[in-house]
Amino acid sequence: MTDAACTVLLVEDSPGDEFLLVAELERSPLVGRVDVARDGQQALDYLLDHERELPRLVLMDLKLPRIDGHEVLTRLRAEERTRMLPVVVVSSSAEHRDVQLAYSSGANGYVRKPIRAEALSESIQRLLGFWLAVNETYA
Repeated sequence: MTDAACTVLLVEDSPGDEFLLVAELERSPLVGRVDVARDGQQALDYLLDHERELPRLVLMDLKLPRIDGHEVLTRLRAEERTRMLPVVVVSSSAEHRDVQLAYSSGANGYVRKPIRAEALSESIQRLLGFWLAVNETYA
């Protein structure tokens, strides 16, 4: 089911990566709004606020200030409100340990940030196509 007004939460502490990812997300007709949290605590405050509607998708880096991405995932999966929320890790790390820990913490997917802008664009658009257009949501 597609919804032209889908909100995506990007959790990213690097200003350069934030700029590139937000620009790519905003290019997609599947995304109505992009919200940004710049550390793990901001992400938890946003997602655990019962007065705020949840986004359709969270894209999150792992190496975040204040609370790292693994801890954010663990806390989200412990809460009824966010247990089923799709969270895809977008990280520059290709270390097997990071991938394994992300999935064991509750990530729904893991995408490595490509070095080239063209590859990043293709990865993000394919990711959005699946999570926002093809995948059936629980809500």
